Amino acid sequence: MKHPALQAYEYHVWANKRIFAHLKTLPTDVWSTEVQSVFPSISQTFVHIYITDTIWLSTLLGKPFDEVKTSAIHLSEKIKETSMEEMEQLFLNSSEDYHTFFARQENLDAAVSPEHPHFGRLETTVFELIQHVVNHGTYHRGNITAMLRQLGFSGTSTDYIFYLYAMSGSKK
Repeated sequence: MKHPALQAYEYHVWANKRIFAHLKTLPTDVWSTEVQSVFPSISQTFVHIYITDTIWLSTLLGKPFDEVKTSAIHLSEKIKETSMEEMEQLFLNSSEDYHTFFARQENLDAAVSPEHPHFGRLETTVFELIQHVVNHGTYHRGNITAMLRQLGFSGTSTDYIFYLYAMSGSKK
């Protein structure tokens, strides 16, 4: 049986892939069309999810806050105009980086203590940080669904239960 951290992360990857697959069925301008929402476009929402995923992987790898922050700022500037295909590839690469981390991590329940200059030291576990990454992605995939509806398109279901059905081989 898979550890819950790995299972949760694999759901995150699956859900992102579902959104990208759905977006490919829509007009190409949907990716960057500006809307009134949490983020100005679907593309910028994905930039935010991706940056956050990289921040937390860097944190799990033990990188100091200042290095993580500087890297995130540079990365944000570098990818702000990324095409959907390029962004999809970035997510694929990120998932490979996360899976490399999982393969090297002996204990996904291990204690970790990231430090933040404003919030202080957090005593948590690898699993809880992965759960945060997944929850964060789920929240913003919901934003994307709302954006799609605002643009006159339906979303695609990325609920966890549909992931479980997909992984079990059942029809949904």
